[in-house]
Amino acid sequence: MLCELCIENLAVIEHAVIPFSDDFNVFTGETGAGKSILINGINAVLGKRVSKDIVRSGCDKASVTALFKQLSDETKEKLDEFGIDYSDDELLITRIISSDGGSSVRINSRTSSVSVLKEIGITLIDVHGQHDSRILMYPEKHIDIVDNFAGIQKDIDDYRESFHKLQDISRRIKKLSDNESEKLTRLEALRGMTNEIKEAQISDENEDEKIEKEFTVISNSSSISKVLTSSAEEISGDDDSDGICGVISDTIAAIKRYSDIMPSLDEITARLESLKIEAADIADSIKSINDSIDVDEKRLAYLDGRRDTLISVKKKYGPELKDVIEKYNAAQKEAAELIDNTEEITRITAEKNALLIEVSGKAKNLSQKRREAAELLSSKIENELKFLDMPNVKLEISQTLGKLTSSGMDTMELLISVNAGEPPKPIAKIASGGELSRIMLAIKNVTAEKDDVPTMIFDEIDTGVSGKAAQKIGVKLREISRNRQVLCVTHLAQIAAMADSHLYIEKTTKDNRTFTEVTVLDEDSRVGEIARIIGGDNITDSTLETAREQLTSRDEIYGRILKS
Repeated sequence: MLCELCIENLAVIEHAVIPFSDDFNVFTGETGAGKSILINGINAVLGKRVSKDIVRSGCDKASVTALFKQLSDETKEKLDEFGIDYSDDELLITRIISSDGGSSVRINSRTSSVSVLKEIGITLIDVHGQHDSRILMYPEKHIDIVDNFAGIQKDIDDYRESFHKLQDISRRIKKLSDNESEKLTRLEALRGMTNEIKEAQISDENEDEKIEKEFTVISNSSSISKVLTSSAEEISGDDDSDGICGVISDTIAAIKRYSDIMPSLDEITARLESLKIEAADIADSIKSINDSIDVDEKRLAYLDGRRDTLISVKKKYGPELKDVIEKYNAAQKEAAELIDNTEEITRITAEKNALLIEVSGKAKNLSQKRREAAELLSSKIENELKFLDMPNVKLEISQTLGKLTSSGMDTMELLISVNAGEPPKPIAKIASGGELSRIMLAIKNVTAEKDDVPTMIFDEIDTGVSGKAAQKIGVKLREISRNRQVLCVTHLAQIAAMADSHLYIEKTTKDNRTFTEVTVLDEDSRVGEIARIIGGDNITDSTLETAREQLTSRDEIYGRILKS
């Protein structure tokens, strides 16, 4: 159960360390003091979604740390599943929310994820928020209440797996059974596509690149040959010119006339001889390369046409040849399915009929379990409501069978009568706000018997309730807390007086900044707070005495009401 909560920079709460007792904890305070922020903080360490706007203004991040002890078996199973150590039978969870929208989680000093935290969180605390009673206003949600009480989630999961298979096979049959005209139109289009791609005779997905490279070389071979021929003649000479080699020979002959009188010219002559040899070698290499060039005009024409074919097919079915090939294969497959769909439809229709029998059987099984659970659930809720000052209440859960859906074939709806002699009618039409609060408390208390969650939170379960009914809600919450930890946000003195631990939430302003503090009240402080709840700002000796009497007599009132 939750032992301590530490909050830093969460909205108006700058810093708060909040201890909790093992039994009944109550929060009170002025409207707007920050009670909802406290609930948001608890939701954060349970892995629920939080907004970056919850970070206190001017701060980079907010953090919420919760310490849990006396872990339930269900929680331990989840921790084992995720490989998280709990050797001290403690669980320390920290959730950090950044002002830029980021979020991080640590569980027993180990970095984790929000998804893991969420799975663990549902085993730790059951939170009943201010607006959760709205579920009663939507009949389509009532089936979830019955299923939760019945404990048939595995049956529902098994049914849904079969139902989704049935849906998938039905969609396949519908696709294959499209009318003949549409089938023929589609088949003609597919054949046109496959024939056009087939005629292109694509060798592989890289053929266009290979063709382009060869085309570039051949289309430029004539120009390359002319350049090489001219270059070789420029070096070695032709009928009209001696070329570079001839010029070098003439230069060597001229210089040699004076080498006898200038020996230093011998080195120049030697270098020119080498240059002449190199030039002649270069000319031979150029001629050799030129001789290897084959200007194949027929091949060039073929490549040009091939390029046009591939560009056309890519433009229509591409953008790349890989895409063209994929579309060709997919079109062939679809065409084959359309051609052979009669036999396929016969086969899978038989499969569908067998699956329909299976799904219907599982749906009937769910209906039977829901019927049995609904009878017991309605009786238990009715007894709880009679205790909660609704003595003439009659509650039924109607069950209507219809077509198969993802939840089965049932429509479940809670019907209620609060006045003697009146037949039960839909809750959404006749229940008041106070009655909805008590009905939801009754449901929570009854369904809690089916789970192992050690802590329950009630955020303003007292909406629309006062007087004797409020006192009975307080007694009921105290009774629940004898078997599990209860945290409750309330505005009613009758409920606050029944708590074992009373926490006061107060909002103050300092230096133009808002601060919220949470204080554990001692017995004297509780008298003052309960007096404030009773009389508002006008606290008199009479209201103080009434508050003190409610606190001192709570055990006597608790015992008397439980026995009545």
